[in-house]
Amino acid sequence: MAMYDVLSIGEMIIDFVPNQTGVGLKEVAGFVKAPGGAPANVAVGVAKLGGRSAFLGKFGADAFGDFLIGVLDESGVATGGCVRTEEAKTGLAFIAVDEAGEREFQFYRDPSADMLLEEADIDADWIQQARIVHVGSVTQLLPQAHAATVRALQIAREHGVITSFDVNFRLGIWRGREEEGRRKILETAGLTDVLKVSEWEMEFMTGTTDVETGAAELLALGPKIVFVTLAEKGVYYTSAAGLRGMIPTWRVEVKDATGAGDAFVAGFLRQLSDRVQGRSIDYSLSIPEEIEEMARYANAVGAITVSRMGAIPALPTKEEVFQFMYANRRRKRT
Repeated sequence: MAMYDVLSIGEMIIDFVPNQTGVGLKEVAGFVKAPGGAPANVAVGVAKLGGRSAFLGKFGADAFGDFLIGVLDESGVATGGCVRTEEAKTGLAFIAVDEAGEREFQFYRDPSADMLLEEADIDADWIQQARIVHVGSVTQLLPQAHAATVRALQIAREHGVITSFDVNFRLGIWRGREEEGRRKILETAGLTDVLKVSEWEMEFMTGTTDVETGAAELLALGPKIVFVTLAEKGVYYTSAAGLRGMIPTWRVEVKDATGAGDAFVAGFLRQLSDRVQGRSIDYSLSIPEEIEEMARYANAVGAITVSRMGAIPALPTKEEVFQFMYANRRRKRT
């Protein structure tokens, strides 16, 4: 029996969230410290949704590292895979949010501790205890961290553990090395069962703006299911079982889009983990009603998150998700 529903591997950093919206970074008067980092958001999201999650990543031996590991502990995320280093500080990101809820980033990672993840930090025992291993792309900038990520996915596949990859590509991090980044994320996608990309990331990876064509090209790399998130239009999916469809989003007032994709992933993986107990992922992804139910739930998790400020602080509990879905379904009927 798996000890964890989801083991997230990658970065956890400090997001400095603006205390005002509708202005650019140079106009923001002040910021509030908040925990962030896509894989960490997923780990906390799964835990808040009632799942068992763990995190494996590298932190600076500094106060910010203490703070972030404390957040994981308080959120119910297992932290035995968290490694500390004196070689670099914990990463920082300053964020501005425009009137539409879209974000502008300035990263301080030259390098940061999370980028120094290496194969020696990957604990095979932890991977074998997970039902799903989830990774992102941000940590993969340096060669040793990319190798560590690839090795983790290889170990997972060797032991029948489901693999998940949210591309979450940040141009500000890969500036001048975009083609290298593209090669790395394509390689990682080939080791992935569940692949989530944004519309822009799909175009970056495939060269096409047509969602059906781009998703099909990504599916051909090897995933069992590909999700393309389309903001307010919802999410498109295509699966190796020959299924495809569009799942509409839930209508909310967007306050901050930070963590929206991470929330969707957390919601989907939480649902998938329940469904694969005692049966294969192929079975769960061969039934369109199951895929659509999982994706609608994941969309609800994302919708609640963007209606609040921040990433981890905005992630909902399972009770909040069910209340949200029930209230909105009743509203549609009336």
